[in-house]
Parts: sequence; structure tokens; C-alpha cells
Amino acid sequence: MLSKKMVRDIKSHKIQFISIFLMAFLGIFVFVGFGAESFGLEETANTYYNETNLADGWIYSNNVGNDLIDKVKDIESTKDVEKQLVLSSVVDFKNDPDIRLHFLADDDISKFYSVKGEKFDLSDKEGVWLDIRFVEAKNLDIGDNITFKVNGLEIKKEIKGLGYSPEHVYQTSDTSMIPDFDKMGFAYMSYKAFPMADVPYNVLLVKFDGSASDYEHELDDKLGDDYTTFMDRAVNPSFAGFQDETDQHKVMTGFIPLIFIIIAMLTLLTTMTRIISNQRTQIGVLKALGFKNRTIMIHYISYGFWMVLAGSILGFILGPLTIPPVVFDEFTSLYSLPYWLSGFDVSFIFATVAMVILSFLVSYIACRSISKESPSQAIKPKIPKVSSSGLFEKSKIWKKLSFNARWNYRDAKRNKFRALMSIVGVLGCTMIIIASFGAMDSFDEMKSWSYDDINHYSSKLVVEKNATDSQIDDVVEDVDGEKLMEGSIEIKSGDVKKSGVLEVLDDNKLYTPTDTNRNPIEIGDDEVSISQKMADLLGVGVGDTVKWHIMGSDKWVKTKIDRIHGDPTSQGLIISKEKLDDLGIDYNVTSIITSEDVDHNYKGIKTILSIDSLTESWDDMMESSMSMSYLLVVFATLLSIIVLYNLGLLSFTEIKRELATLKVLGFKTDKLRKLLLTQNLWFTTIGFIIGIPLGLLGIQYMFSTMGDSFFISVTLTLKTFVVTFLITYVVSILVNLMFSGKLKRLDMVESLKDNE
Repeated sequence: MLSKKMVRDIKSHKIQFISIFLMAFLGIFVFVGFGAESFGLEETANTYYNETNLADGWIYSNNVGNDLIDKVKDIESTKDVEKQLVLSSVVDFKNDPDIRLHFLADDDISKFYSVKGEKFDLSDKEGVWLDIRFVEAKNLDIGDNITFKVNGLEIKKEIKGLGYSPEHVYQTSDTSMIPDFDKMGFAYMSYKAFPMADVPYNVLLVKFDGSASDYEHELDDKLGDDYTTFMDRAVNPSFAGFQDETDQHKVMTGFIPLIFIIIAMLTLLTTMTRIISNQRTQIGVLKALGFKNRTIMIHYISYGFWMVLAGSILGFILGPLTIPPVVFDEFTSLYSLPYWLSGFDVSFIFATVAMVILSFLVSYIACRSISKESPSQAIKPKIPKVSSSGLFEKSKIWKKLSFNARWNYRDAKRNKFRALMSIVGVLGCTMIIIASFGAMDSFDEMKSWSYDDINHYSSKLVVEKNATDSQIDDVVEDVDGEKLMEGSIEIKSGDVKKSGVLEVLDDNKLYTPTDTNRNPIEIGDDEVSISQKMADLLGVGVGDTVKWHIMGSDKWVKTKIDRIHGDPTSQGLIISKEKLDDLGIDYNVTSIITSEDVDHNYKGIKTILSIDSLTESWDDMMESSMSMSYLLVVFATLLSIIVLYNLGLLSFTEIKRELATLKVLGFKTDKLRKLLLTQNLWFTTIGFIIGIPLGLLGIQYMFSTMGDSFFISVTLTLKTFVVTFLITYVVSILVNLMFSGKLKRLDMVESLKDNE
């Protein structure tokens, strides 16, 4: 009989029960879905790196001979070593794509992952194993011949296999700030494929125990100046790029879905309390008929339990099936991996079980108080709350307020928890929308800062490594350009070491350093400036000394920091050509920048980049973040609708008698609608105002996980503010309009007799 009653009650209050189901579903769906995506990134990387035995570190030296290898092997923490020759080359194609060549002496560390064709063969001296994404971009296939040009040599090989490399999960070229597989790739060959008998190995891949910093200290003690650079996994551009992405998504998994869970739980608490409160008379009747308290409690506990259980299970199943594929599809343009795995974490089960247990506890708490009452007490309607007049209601301001304002104030005062829930619901939704769109605003600010304030050129001509001074000078004169030297460096301060970028200026007008507020600054000929982000990472400031060297060079120099500049995308040092000469380092022009739109091919110029192509690359890089932001905004809007409608329905049920009384006194439906809308807008405004700064704090928290390359300041544009305002208030008004029909159909006689 009670089961039949539960079915009838669910039909009678279907909107509220659907709301409970949707809240549970949405909370678990978002939490588990985004969790499966973020933990999936980590699981994918770990599985792939383990399968390919990714190196723990890379030792670079101009001469990786047996002596160096023996010294490294003698270090107690060294587990395994493997030498390689790694060279940059160009392929004989129209756009001269860059190919990173790996000549292997063995294939146990950082192994090539074959997916098509033959497996990698160390004894094959005629074959090459290529980056599958480069091959697809160039419409090549197994069996085709390909020619690599490197240091005056031409190496012609047959494509034997295609696949992926754990060292090239994330890679960019000089011609693009995002992966462009038409212009870059990698190739693996046996040492026997090298055209000379003596292979000049220059990289030693190592596996070791312990921390990277301790191992580097051991290298310094054992090798001294026999090597130029040691790079551990954490600073490897490929590994670090994907790891930063993973960390950022894990933060979002713990930050944004948690808001959904909290709001879902609070709404569930409110809903179940109100439903049980409205069933008070029926509970009294059941008591009078002889039903035991335990039976009644189990009956009412089952209401929320089954709805939440069904919603949670459905969210638990559909979340990992829908969200990860959508996000992974966006990542395939940035990262090269042979497969993508959805992840799992025990927190998914905890969240689902917690949601179900909460429904049990909420119903139990709501039922427990009435179960202690006698049948004669329970069968009577609950005595309405009477709130005493406070100081505000006795003030002169109170008398000047309209009836609308006074009525809504007292209603909110009597139903504090419902008011708090409405505010929290709007606050959470505003916070998510602000965080999503505000992140996009901040990225746009970075783009404007980089390409409007710092870089003023129209074209950037990338210089070939073997270009002569006369060729460079001819191009500079022809395009009215400026020389620029850029290079990768390592910077040390104490035990902290970071990779960065060196910018060497030569009286440049088309490149303007700025401070952290985007104001142009002058860096003197004898000054060294460090970027704010790099200074923070190293823990240094003006007046401190840092030690650095250009990648590939074993010459370390010490310089005092004279200035600190701000740059959103390039973290490192800026010095003048004169200062570089004083330090005894050769000035090598890497690019020429000009205000002209150059489309002519010059000798000594590798490629030409336009400012438009660079900004398009930036937009492409931001595309995946945009997709996630829009997805979160949709979920936040749905959450807002469910929360506000559910609470509005409960509010309408609670004040039905008061509304009926007002109708009897002559209040028209429009007046009553305005009465409800006013309260709704009050709560929406409070939630909106509090949600904005919390959303900005959320953005700042997410940005703190974006890695060492980016220096981002939180930005909120007027457009984002207006869009968030419109979404929040339009939803609030639309929800209010849904109750217009209920106000028109309100039965005054029945409502006024409810408490008799």
C-alpha cells in the first residue's frame, strides 16, 4: 500500500522529483565525466610512457663517447643508459618542413611506438621510421622514399614504418606556436643508416633512481665539464607541456564539479525537507492507522533514495562515456598519442555513494522530528513560523519601503534556508560562468599584450642556421628590417634550475619590452632584465645574480639582474647585443622582423611568418579551452534553471495560503507575479555579486597550474560581465514566468482552508 502511495505522490509532485533526479544526475555526471577526462589524461600518459620506457633524463654533450658513458654508469643511481645522435634536418618538400632525426644505438629507452608498417629494426640501414602525423599531412605512405638535408648531407631513405615517439607528444616548430604537422615531424633510424662510419653521438638517455636535482649534482661531481646540459623529464618541453595540461584539468575537476555537487546536495536537502513537511498530515493519518514510526520513516526515506540513486547511477555511467571523447577530440590537434584512455578514481565512487547517503540522511532527519510526535499532533498542520520585528523593521527606513519590499523581506526572514539556497545556487552558477568566460578574456588579453604591445612587426623572417652575414644584411636592407636573436637557455639560482628564452635586442623598434602592467620600458645596453614569471620561479629579484647558458653550449655566465619585465608567453632574459658581447657570447641572428608584409623568398631565410598567421595559431591553440568553457556554461545554465525552478516551486507551495489571502484582498495576478519576481531578483543579485569575485579567484587558481611558460593576469571584460548578467537574470525571470499559470489557477478557497 505504501508503495502505491509513493507512486501516487511522485506523480503528484513529479516536477520536484524530476528536479531531485536531475540534480543528482547533473552533479555526478559533471564530477565523474570531467574526472574521467582529467584522470584519463594522466593514465594515458603514464601507460604510454611506461610502454615506451621514456627516459628519466637527457644528457647533452658534444662527444658522447665510451668514457662519458662509463662515468655515467658508475653513478650508483644510474639504472640504464642509451646513446643517440639527434639532429635537426629539413625534408626536400616545398615548404622545407623540419624533421628531428634520431639515430639509435639501441632501442630500450624512449622507444619508437610503431602503429603501421614494420617494427623498428636496428639492423636496417636503408629504412626510416617516421612520425605518422607528418606522413598523413604530406600524403606519404609505407614504401615511399624521403630525403633529409642536414649539415650539407643528403640522407635518402625508404619509409619502413609509421608511429609515435614519447619524446614528441607535444612539439612545435619555428614557424608555428602550435603543432603544425605539415611543417614538422620526427624520424627514427638505426645508427647503421648514418652516412658516416663514426656516428658523433650527442645525447645520452638515462634512467635513474631518486630525484632529478640529486642526480644532476652527481653528474656535476662525476663529469665536470664533460657535458653541456642535463634535462630531466619535468623540464622536457614535450613531457612538461602535456603534464601542465593534465595538472590544469585535474584542478578544474576538483574545482568546478565540486560546485555542482555542493549545490545539488543543498538543493536536495531543501527539497526533501519541504516534501516531507507537506506530507505532515498524511504522516499523522498513517500513525493513527497503526503504522509504526520505522515503517513510515523507511517509506519517506525511499522517496529521495530511489530518485537520487537512479540519477547518480545514470550520471556515473554517462559521464565517462560522453565528456572525455568530446574533450579528447579537441586535444588530438595539440598532442600526438597513439590512444586516449578514460580514467578512473575512487573519488567517483565516493561522490556517488555520498550523494545517495545524503538523500538517506536528509529524509531521515526530516522525518525524525515528526516521528516523535503523537498521531493527534502530527495530523494537525504545522504552526506557521512567526518572526518578531527586528531593529530594521522598527526603523524609519522600514516605513518608507513599499509593501512589495516589506513582504519579501519578512518572507525571506521566515524562510532563511530557502533564501540561502537560492543565493548559493545563483552564486555557484555565476562563479562557473565567470570562470569559464573570464579565462577566455584573460587569454585574449595575453594575445593583445603579446602581438599589440610587445611585437609590432608585420612579418618575421626566420634565418637559416647556415646563413651568411652578407645574406642577412641584404635581407635586412631590402625589407627595412631589424635583427633579433632568440635562443633557449637554462637559468640557475641556487638549487633551482629552469628552462627559458633569451632575447637579444639590437636597437629594435618593432620589439618593445613591457612591465607587468603592459607599459613599455627601456632596457639599457649594460642591463639584464628577467621576466616576472621567471623571477618568481627562481625566487630572485633586482640586484640578485643568476647563472645561465645557451642550450647546446657549455659556457655558463653569471649576470646581475637589473630589471624585471613582463611577458605573457616568453619567460627568460632580455639583454642587448652589447651586453652579450661583453659576456663573450657570439651574437647569432635567428630572425629578422619588419613592418612590411613580406612574401618574397630570400637566400638564407628559412621561412616567413606573418603576424596574422601567428594570431591564427594562437586562436587555434585556444580552441580546445573554448569548447570546455562553453560546455561548462551550458551545465551551469541547466543547473541554474533546475535550482531556481525547484526552489521557486517550493516557495510557491509554502506561501500558497499567503498568496490566496492577497488575491482575496484584491491583488491582481500581475501584482503577485511582481511580488515573486522581486524576491527572485533579490536573491539573484546577491548571488551574482558574490559569485563574480569568487569566479575570478577560481580563474587565478586555475592559472597557477598552467606551467612555467605563461604569465597570465586575470581579466574580466565588460562583455563577459554583461553576458553573465544576462544569462543569470534571464534564467531568473524565465523561471518566475513559469509560475504565472499557477498564480492564475490558484484556488483561493482550497488554499485558505488548508490549515483548518
